[in-house]
Amino acid sequence: MQAPVDKFLDYIANERQLSNHTLTNYQRAITSLLTHLDNRLNNWQQLQGNHIKAWVASLRQGGVSPRSIAANLSAIRSFCQFLVARDIIAQDPSVGISAPKQAKPLPKNINVDEVTQLLDVEGDEPLAIRDRAMMELFYSSGLRLAELVNLNLHDISYPEQLVTVTGKGNKQRVVPVTTTAINCLKQWLKIRGEFASHDEMALFVSKQKRRISHRSVQTRIKKWAEEQQLNSSVHPHKLRHSFATHMLEGSGDLRAVQEMLGHSDLSTTQIYTQLDFGHLASVYDAAHPRAKAKKK
Repeated sequence: MQAPVDKFLDYIANERQLSNHTLTNYQRAITSLLTHLDNRLNNWQQLQGNHIKAWVASLRQGGVSPRSIAANLSAIRSFCQFLVARDIIAQDPSVGISAPKQAKPLPKNINVDEVTQLLDVEGDEPLAIRDRAMMELFYSSGLRLAELVNLNLHDISYPEQLVTVTGKGNKQRVVPVTTTAINCLKQWLKIRGEFASHDEMALFVSKQKRRISHRSVQTRIKKWAEEQQLNSSVHPHKLRHSFATHMLEGSGDLRAVQEMLGHSDLSTTQIYTQLDFGHLASVYDAAHPRAKAKKK
């Protein structure tokens, strides 16, 4: 059983020239599988998918994290592919075996006080006026970075306080805009001519007199977070997530927030937002007919 393992480790070290760290991890994964098999197989030809599945289950029962299990399984897949390529085994027994699902990391938000601190931009310097308008609109309407950058002048309806957004899949949606954001946008429009040529349709433009870039928006928001002395780093996605979280905390209306965020699937909104369980429970108790009947 050991000879093919040595050939594989020599192959990834010398031919594929993988790092020593990767080599050690691959060797550790194969050793773990061999330990689990406990000399029940005479050769690698006898290895079957159920052996690998049982090994993965044992790792999970042993408290190994889904991320580590996925890394171990990836190493075994590479080893099995090597065995097939060298005609040591006829079929790859690792095909179709999945690692446990990994929990998706939730985006972090900043609280209402921190948002207020970020947006409290003072001064009449043109870039400060533009940047405050951008940040207010981000937080006002929960826009994606690409959506804000791609906005044109005609996408804002000032009397109705609405913005027409073109999101993923070229789908359009209409989202409310706060009075504060509208006022900041009006201030920006007064000086926008200093940056934009007469035929430029982009709502937000740079000093180069063209549509502002994704990178510029990210850089400017980071700059203001530092200048406003926020403890956490701030980027456009964090403002979008903060919008979603604060809207949910205030309303509990998941469907409405889904529409405003432009999510086609409600489950995406559920993963995206961090609504604490206590708030969910209070909304449930107040809204569900049987919950209200129970209280009576």
